[in-house]
Amino acid sequence: MEIRVLGALGVQVCGVSVVPSAPKPRQVLALLALRADQVVPAGVLAEELWSGRPPRSARTTVQTYVLQLRDLIDRALAEVGVAAGVSCAKDVLVTSPGGYMLNSGGGLADLREFERLAGMGYRAMDGEDYPLAARQLGEALALWRGPAFADVPVGGQLAVEAKRLEETRLCALDQRIEADLRLGRHRVLLAELTVLVDRYRTHESLHGQYMIALHRSGRRGEALEAYQRLRSTLVRELGMEPSAGLRRLQRSILLAGPERAEPDRVGAASDLAPASGPARTRLTRVG
Repeated sequence: MEIRVLGALGVQVCGVSVVPSAPKPRQVLALLALRADQVVPAGVLAEELWSGRPPRSARTTVQTYVLQLRDLIDRALAEVGVAAGVSCAKDVLVTSPGGYMLNSGGGLADLREFERLAGMGYRAMDGEDYPLAARQLGEALALWRGPAFADVPVGGQLAVEAKRLEETRLCALDQRIEADLRLGRHRVLLAELTVLVDRYRTHESLHGQYMIALHRSGRRGEALEAYQRLRSTLVRELGMEPSAGLRRLQRSILLAGPERAEPDRVGAASDLAPASGPARTRLTRVG
């Protein structure tokens, strides 16, 4: 089985898609795929489908959606013949006491692979192996094909999970950029960071990294302008000033003066290392 939730929902059995077109069965499959190899209680599925207001027929309706999913799985198995150890759809979408479980059979799951690679990247960062950290975190982020569950109508459960997954992605992105900064890749990062600070207009860590990359590229004035834009956005939209760490970074750039542009290489950075500013701040890791 192949399970993909980091983007549009993708679930394949023996290479054949079993994702339904109807929205509610797709929601059921998305939640089962997210928690593959774990029993998902029928009540949790009902909570997702009806946002805490399930009808009296909820349990029967959930069973109907499960039967529809099993029908798709049976068709997939029929296309390729019976797989080893799998005789029917009930072996793939298993009924357990109180709920259902999607049996991945040890197949590929993009979320698990993301968490594995990101975890290795974080450990490499802790060990100050920045080339390895940048590579592993980059591989983890490459698994994302868009927002989690991009084509699935989300209820309360999936909405929370989608937000959590986005935070894990931002955490990995933050640390991959920090690794690249420590490797002197500030000029290469500028185009990416320009897009990111426009997309995440109140994300202080990304703005701090953008300021560092600009300053190291000999664009001190633009780095200070980036700070002022962020400050104006934070005050206007959130009613708050930038963090102490970001204010220290601004003062460091002011005191450092114009920086000479140098070739991108390890050691070409100024004394404004990411550890001195918000770029060092890590989001909560999950997984």
